[in-house]
Amino acid sequence: MKIAVLFSGGKDSNYALFCATHYGWDVTHLVTAFSSSPESYMYHVPAIELTRLAAESIGLPLIEVVTPPDPEAELMPLRDALKELNVDGIVSGALASEYQRRRLDQICQDIGIKSFAPLWHKVQRDYVREMVGEGFGIMVTGCYAEGLDESWLGKILDGEALDKLDRLHRKYGISVAGEGGEYESFVAYGPHMRRRVCVEYEKEWKRDSGKIIVKNAWLE
Repeated sequence: MKIAVLFSGGKDSNYALFCATHYGWDVTHLVTAFSSSPESYMYHVPAIELTRLAAESIGLPLIEVVTPPDPEAELMPLRDALKELNVDGIVSGALASEYQRRRLDQICQDIGIKSFAPLWHKVQRDYVREMVGEGFGIMVTGCYAEGLDESWLGKILDGEALDKLDRLHRKYGISVAGEGGEYESFVAYGPHMRRRVCVEYEKEWKRDSGKIIVKNAWLE
């Protein structure tokens, strides 16, 4: 079965790709949506340009789609791109968002392909720990929740960081996996990648949230 993976460079799409290859599916393309809206609920935004280096490290061709800011129109370019790929289905990193899952399922129904979400309803705390244990280097690229201060930007998640996220979950109720938009991520290295993505960045922090601004990036 030929599959395209919706790829943001973040932890969820990377692990969905990792799962798809372990299922024995023929992953032919990665597809990245560059949203014109910084407030998009559908697409990942911070450091999205790093997907180009990540795809090179993974060794798969990357299809780039630019989407308009209007939520009602932002799915059209993705749907049109998928129609041209001649695949049997897509794999997404949807974890708990019914909004994302329903919209992707509708695209696939419209063009006659299947939609797979291998992470759907995984236990969020266990899932992130599983990724870290398997050697995924998860970098925090954006912070948007109480308890996540500027020091988290650029941090690579490890056991200590996950313990802190557990404490923040108990104190503030945030998702350890960032599923509520508490933080965004980029996978700089992992077992499915041939070379590490190195990133030079600056931190942009405004009041109680912030993101990294990529200044330079390259493959190690």
